[in-house]
Amino acid sequence: MRKEYDFSDAVRNPYIKKLRRQVTMNVFDSTLAFFKEEASETGIPYQTLMNLYLTDCAEKKKKLRLSWR
Repeated sequence: MRKEYDFSDAVRNPYIKKLRRQVTMNVFDSTLAFFKEEASETGIPYQTLMNLYLTDCAEKKKKLRLSWR
C-alpha cells in the first residue's frame, strides 16, 4: 500500500444516484414463490427481479387500482 494516492484525475461515480437501500418488507408466500419461480427460469436472483419490477412501476408511475366491496 502506498503512503499517498493522487486523486487529482479522479472522476465522480456516475451511478451515485442509483445506489440501493436495504429494506425489510412483508410479502405473501405466494408472491415470493412467484418471483422465486421466475428467478429459477431466468437465472436472475429473485430480489433483483422484484427490484426491477418495482423500478418499472415507479418509472412508469403505475397506479394500483383498488376496489373495496
